[in-house]
Amino acid sequence: MWIGKEDFHALLETAGFSITQEQYEAFAIYASLLVEWNNKMNLTAITQPFEIAEKHFLDSLLLLRHVSIPEGGSFIDVGCGAGFPSMPIKIVRPDIALTQLDSLKKRLTFLQAVHDALGIQVQLVHARAEEAAHRNEYRECYDVATARAVAELNVLAEYCLPYVRVGGVFAAMKGPGAEQELDAALPAIKLLGGEVETVENDVLPSAGSRTVIVVRKTSHVSTKYPRNSGKINKKPL
Repeated sequence: MWIGKEDFHALLETAGFSITQEQYEAFAIYASLLVEWNNKMNLTAITQPFEIAEKHFLDSLLLLRHVSIPEGGSFIDVGCGAGFPSMPIKIVRPDIALTQLDSLKKRLTFLQAVHDALGIQVQLVHARAEEAAHRNEYRECYDVATARAVAELNVLAEYCLPYVRVGGVFAAMKGPGAEQELDAALPAIKLLGGEVETVENDVLPSAGSRTVIVVRKTSHVSTKYPRNSGKINKKPL
């Protein structure tokens, strides 16, 4: 059972968002499919309606408070998992040209079911992030790249910045402790052609603090990056 329209609107309004009836229904369908498919595969540990609304949907939308995505802009979610943050963003910004990339085919199968149910077009890419970043059709092509992952920021930067065009941004979505991670990641960000633009903090009503770190791509990244995952994990930049 999804949460009522008024409750969902009230939750979103805590961060300044408002949605249409059609978008509310899209979120309801997405939540229903997430719970249904989670019984068949491990997509999320968050399955209660209000927790999905806050910790997945609202949390994902926070990126839009701090990153200006141009009309029709290109956006890639690297290691998209069950579609966070990119699916909630696509629901409220249908103009965005979205690419969702993940190494696990079953996750993309779930997302295709979501796309079909919502009647939206999204490019799905089944590949490892460090491999697809070396393909011409993806490398340095996107206005925005993001990852909502538990990896350290210097690791995420190596995976994501190669996808971003010069002038675009990499937006890292982090929890508590982001500032300390950022200090350690600054040399890697510079090496990969990035420059920290803003560090923005938010607080979810019952789920604590969130941080969005926005890195502007100022120069091309060397073709030797990203390295293979073994090297990235064994010797982070």
